[in-house]
Amino acid sequence: MSARLEDELGVLLINRTTRQIALTAAGEVYVRRAGVILADLENLNEEAREATGEAKGRIRVSAARTFGDAQLGHSLVDFAKAYPDIALDIHLDDNFVNLVEEGFDVAIRMTRLNDSAMIARRLASLDFAIVASPDLLQRAGRPSHPSEIVNFPAVIDSNSRMFSNWIFRDPESLEQISVAVSGQFTANSPVTVRAAALAGLGFALSPSFVVREDLEAGRLVTVLDEYMSSEAGIYAVFPHRRHLPTRVRIFVDFLAEWFKKCNRKVMGEPSQKLGDSGTTRTDFVA
Repeated sequence: MSARLEDELGVLLINRTTRQIALTAAGEVYVRRAGVILADLENLNEEAREATGEAKGRIRVSAARTFGDAQLGHSLVDFAKAYPDIALDIHLDDNFVNLVEEGFDVAIRMTRLNDSAMIARRLASLDFAIVASPDLLQRAGRPSHPSEIVNFPAVIDSNSRMFSNWIFRDPESLEQISVAVSGQFTANSPVTVRAAALAGLGFALSPSFVVREDLEAGRLVTVLDEYMSSEAGIYAVFPHRRHLPTRVRIFVDFLAEWFKKCNRKVMGEPSQKLGDSGTTRTDFVA
């Protein structure tokens, strides 16, 4: 099939050797543009379905593995139960994906926002906390200012955008404080980082929902609470399109309402802290 297409185009699309097959530069361009054309065709089909008032089709969703594995992932299951005519194709990956080139309709991201060509709807606020085990606090002491955290062992989440430079905010001046941390244990999973913190291996910067039950049970304790920023959130992110498919709009509306109802249960926060229904630009790559 590919050889026939190459003969028709008069262009080599795939480099073939005895050991591997790889796209040529022309092949990469062809695949990328074909993906865009197929997405436009799907949008056209969606517009035709909308004319009949039907909400059907498939939604390709990218989400962080932590989102899917935690209680937050129940929002996706609940949507599937509520809308049996809409198929969900969910890909859990802690790396940021190229929504357009990889053919995703929407991504669920947990981060702070910057300007971008992406459009996002805020689903919920997202708080972070510096946590440690009571045993570690007893052995190493408790930092009273972010600058002191460099003197303590850290458990580092390599998936976090802050990685080994943790960002705090001065409660009086509101200026950011960046502190470089280091430690024995680094993992690309907040759940694994939580386990290391429970074992007393170091202080950890964690999404609050990951360690909520441990804090309530006293297995972990927060420090430097007054220096933690609350700028992050959970967002539904999608490419800027003239026509947003009805199924995607229904999906995002459902998630916003789900978080509004379940925020205290899954996030451990008052429901009034949940985000608005507006859209904004984001810092995610299209």
